[in-house]
Amino acid sequence: MNTAYIGVGSNLGDKLHNCCKAIELIDNIENCTVKRQSGFYRAEPVGVTSQDWYVNGVICVETGVSAQDLLRFIFSIETHMGRVRKKKWESRIIDLDILLYEQHVIDEKTLTIPHPLMHKRKFVLMPMVQLDPDLIHPVLGRTMSELFNDLAEEGQGIMPIGSV
Repeated sequence: MNTAYIGVGSNLGDKLHNCCKAIELIDNIENCTVKRQSGFYRAEPVGVTSQDWYVNGVICVETGVSAQDLLRFIFSIETHMGRVRKKKWESRIIDLDILLYEQHVIDEKTLTIPHPLMHKRKFVLMPMVQLDPDLIHPVLGRTMSELFNDLAEEGQGIMPIGSV
C-alpha cells in the first residue's frame, strides 16, 4: 500500500458538504482508504479576484492503485459531482489534487507530483502541518512545517472552520 495526500476544496454551493461528499467517495474507491483528515479551513482564493472563499482540507489515504489511476478516480469523482473544467482557476464545486504520493516525483503531461504549487499555498500547508508536520517534501527536502513557516502572509487569508 502507498500513502498519498489529497487536497480537497470547494467554493460553490454547500462547500463543506461538497468536500465531505468527495472524501466519502474517495474512501469508496477500491483499494483506497482515507486514514486521516485535517480540519477544514476557509481560504481566500489565490491568484484570482472576485471569487468566493474556498473551504479546503487535506486527506491522507492508503492506496493500492497507482498515482495515475488515483488521478483518474478523483477526476471521475469531480465529474460525478458536477465539476466542468472550462478554464484554469475558475470557481468549482469540487477540486481534488494529489499533493504527494509516497516520496515519488512524477512529471508527466497530466500528472505532476509533488503538486507544483503546494509549497506556496497556505490552504494546503496548514492542513498538511496538521496531519504530518515532519513530512519531507520530496523535491525541496524541507518539512511541511518549514515550508509553512516560510510563507508570505499577504493574499493568503485562512481560518479554521472545524473538523470532522
